[in-house]
Amino acid sequence: MRLFRSGEILGIAEQALEFALEASEDAHPNEYMGLLRGESARNVGLERDGTVITDVLVIPGTESNPVSATVKTNMVPNDMRAAGSVHSHPNGVLRPSDADLQTFNKGKVHIIVGAPYGKTDWKAFDQEGEPRKLDVLDIDLPEEEFFDFTQADIDAELRDEEFDGGFR
Repeated sequence: MRLFRSGEILGIAEQALEFALEASEDAHPNEYMGLLRGESARNVGLERDGTVITDVLVIPGTESNPVSATVKTNMVPNDMRAAGSVHSHPNGVLRPSDADLQTFNKGKVHIIVGAPYGKTDWKAFDQEGEPRKLDVLDIDLPEEEFFDFTQADIDAELRDEEFDGGFR
């Protein structure tokens, strides 16, 4: 079982990129760090094989300051949807540092966001730190249900309990 999904990264959902930009701005003047998760392109309505980045995970215990951000590796989920990382450079420099390159070994795409955190203040890189194209996709993301039941399911179960238990 592989931690990082295989297949081509086709792009990033606009909502995921907006979240990364806003989170980076909120963390300013400190760096922001998050992990990227992807979904099958077919699951988000694209008729192609590959992966679309749909989520930015905030990892509990992440420590940051104006020049670095560190994720506690024991808090990183063992996730088949992992696609890479995103972090900010409050100084606005949109290229990876030597320290950044050391963290690029897992995942296929790594995004650096820079001040002032506008829609164009970011760049994507591959595992070697080379710039790569990453399309921003205006797609509707599927609503993930935290619970796998609905209010109708609860009502039906309560009716069944009343009927079975004689609570009329």
